[in-house]
Amino acid sequence: MTAHDKTREVAFANENLKKEYLRLKESNSEDRRLYFFITRAIDDLKKNPLCGARVPEKLIPKSYVNKYGINNLWKYDLPNA
Repeated sequence: MTAHDKTREVAFANENLKKEYLRLKESNSEDRRLYFFITRAIDDLKKNPLCGARVPEKLIPKSYVNKYGINNLWKYDLPNA
């Protein structure tokens, strides 16, 4: 099995965020575009979890470290964001 064969999942930080994302699909055209951009980002992240820009460790919010137990963070810029 190669790295490209791995099944990867992208998770939302909480269920409310996921519901809002799904709600975008049925919204006005601007919100549907945002849904498309987020969906594309999810697909990109599944292919390459390191795509985007790495946030320096000293800039990771302490609340993220405490709440999610993370030690690294990556930023993915959406179009028109």
